[in-house]
Amino acid sequence: MATDRRTALPPFPPGFLWGVSTSAHQIEGAADRRDPSVWDEFTAVPGRVKDGSTAAVACDHYHRYREDVALLAGLGVDAYRFSVSWPRANRPGGLDFYDRLVDELCAAGVRPVPTLFHWDLPASLDWLRRDTAARFADHVTAVADRLGDRVGTWITLNEPAEHTLLGHALGVHAPGRRLLFDALPVAHHQLLAHGLAVRALRAAGAGDVGIANSHGPTWPASGDRPDVEAADFYDLLLNRLFAEPVLLGAYPEGIGELMPGDVAADLEVIAEPLDWYGINYYAPTRVGAPQGTDIEFGGVRMPAELPFTVREIADRPVTDFGWPVVPEALTELLTTFKARYGDRLPPVVITENGCSYDGIDDQERIAYLDAHIRALHDAHTAGVDVRGYFVWSLLDNFEWAEGYARRFGLVHVDFTTQQRTPKASYAWLREALRTRG
Repeated sequence: MATDRRTALPPFPPGFLWGVSTSAHQIEGAADRRDPSVWDEFTAVPGRVKDGSTAAVACDHYHRYREDVALLAGLGVDAYRFSVSWPRANRPGGLDFYDRLVDELCAAGVRPVPTLFHWDLPASLDWLRRDTAARFADHVTAVADRLGDRVGTWITLNEPAEHTLLGHALGVHAPGRRLLFDALPVAHHQLLAHGLAVRALRAAGAGDVGIANSHGPTWPASGDRPDVEAADFYDLLLNRLFAEPVLLGAYPEGIGELMPGDVAADLEVIAEPLDWYGINYYAPTRVGAPQGTDIEFGGVRMPAELPFTVREIADRPVTDFGWPVVPEALTELLTTFKARYGDRLPPVVITENGCSYDGIDDQERIAYLDAHIRALHDAHTAGVDVRGYFVWSLLDNFEWAEGYARRFGLVHVDFTTQQRTPKASYAWLREALRTRG
């Protein structure tokens, strides 16, 4: 019988890494066994999370990690990207959980790939303060000393762009500040923390280190000069601002002088060489000139004083989150990065890619993943050195300001009973990985 095209993965290079991703605050629960985070403070304020929920229990992964590792083993992935909760690591014995998790993963033949910061900053710290970067380096050292004998692959930060924009510029994520462009120090201090983390990991003997930056193509709303200029600025703000200090050791023109401290010295730290560059990709963004009024887009209110507006991408299917499904934009993104950065671009790993759809028979998710994997292969064929692909996410989880309304998981979670039910997409990916070349 002929193989269903959607269960035959295109051929990637030997050693290509297939995995799934999660994050600590979104799945672990056990809030009583860690220090408070900025997200605990944020969700305690009525109206900030759409369904009024918190992550105090979430998927209860802290207590059910063995069941979840069994799901990983059954899926047949090579690697599991999770994050280490900084607030949990601050507690005496807090790293014991990650000891147990890493042991369980190794026993199951799944490579542990920890992310060292995924938005859950301890509530006592503040990215507006430079010393938070140094405190992060201390955290990284403690984690590497504890887990480094079994962990070979590390990720420093997850999506500093979103944490800056949504959490500090627009106030719709924790810590809920609306600083607009006064949030730029947050970006710089996170990037400095990344560089210090790379140094700390190297000192601990790590030889496989990357970052997970979010990127996507920016499309002008029209060919008119105001729209093109607005799109160029948005691209600078969300793509180049976070890629170029890491890859080139320089900020885009006009940005460095807006950053605090000795920027030239900091950039030497930020540009510590990486073994690979992680990209979280979900969709392109269409951008036009400002329209002189606040605009609601994707659940986020964009204030009128921003020098751009985000516009709808018409004639494309959308996920349950309202995000457009444009797999070929992943190819465009990667080939653009290759052309833009050349030999300064390390091998690329897609550290997140996924979609929100309800239902256990999630055929839309299967189609989405299949199309994006093929788009990634198109980038490989075009000369981009791609080394891995991680699906977001293993489990339905606490989706930040959306609460539990958005389901990104390959596995359905009943948040009342905590029952896990693999979806059709889980079975599809399991079969695809089983039959890969």
